[in-house]
Amino acid sequence: MFVTQLNDANGQLRRLLAACLQLARAFREWYLRPSTREQRGLKLLREWLSQKQLTQYDTHRYFEVIGCHTGKRYRIYHGNGANVIELDDAALPRTGWCFVPNDHLVAGDVMLAQKIALETDERGALASANNFTPR
Repeated sequence: MFVTQLNDANGQLRRLLAACLQLARAFREWYLRPSTREQRGLKLLREWLSQKQLTQYDTHRYFEVIGCHTGKRYRIYHGNGANVIELDDAALPRTGWCFVPNDHLVAGDVMLAQKIALETDERGALASANNFTPR
């Protein structure tokens, strides 16, 4: 009888450990998966990028835009701030720019706002931006 009870306890313990392992795996998958907001933001950004910009973004995690007033090139890196770099004629970093929407947005939405701002109102966007020396 004691052996039977021991086998039952071992079986219950194995089932409990298997259930805990299954829960831990599900939590890990949920934790590492991008949020729905992140996914929607990146999907919208990708829809607005030209084919060349999309290729740049997929390859390097940045894309380049041309300012509407000056014709300067800007590189927008994946991120929420301090991620816009003005390039010189040799495509080397010249000046960094930090400008973001007032609301807290996911990276895809911020980068799309920066793209639209530089392509439609470059002077206005840079007038409200902070500049910095890029590394």
